[in-house]
Amino acid sequence: MGEASIRADVVDTGHKYRKAGKIVINAPAQAIFDIVADPYRHPEFDGSGTVKKGFSGPHRLSEDATFGMDMKVGFPYKIKNTVEEFDEPTRIAWRHAGRHRWRYELRAIDENTTEVTETFDGSTALFPPGLNLMNAYENNQKAILKTLVRLKALAESDQVA
Repeated sequence: MGEASIRADVVDTGHKYRKAGKIVINAPAQAIFDIVADPYRHPEFDGSGTVKKGFSGPHRLSEDATFGMDMKVGFPYKIKNTVEEFDEPTRIAWRHAGRHRWRYELRAIDENTTEVTETFDGSTALFPPGLNLMNAYENNQKAILKTLVRLKALAESDQVA
């Protein structure tokens, strides 16, 4: 089955400033968490096309850890993120100066199968309606679905390697 035929599902968050998606990955939760908790691997599964190489900070995230990365949305810029939620291997979330948050929640279905939900939470932003000006909610909804498909391919290929 090719990557094109694998799909993530949109999750209805019931909140206009939160966008989410979910996918089932044939890998243990810890293995998936290890990928997401390494910011240097983020370009490998980023579905937005905005995360570039160029990082600062630890290779392994933890509560309150800070890490920076090079981004490009129209123009290149650097962003600093802070981990705000960390419950290994089930949840990790970080935010940057704008205060909006990206969260990954992992639910083990069995020892080798995990449901992963990714959420872009604009409700925590300094000014949530302002993100509409950048079309952030619609763009991030699409990016989440692509990211989850890429994360699935990456985590499953790591399991065979």
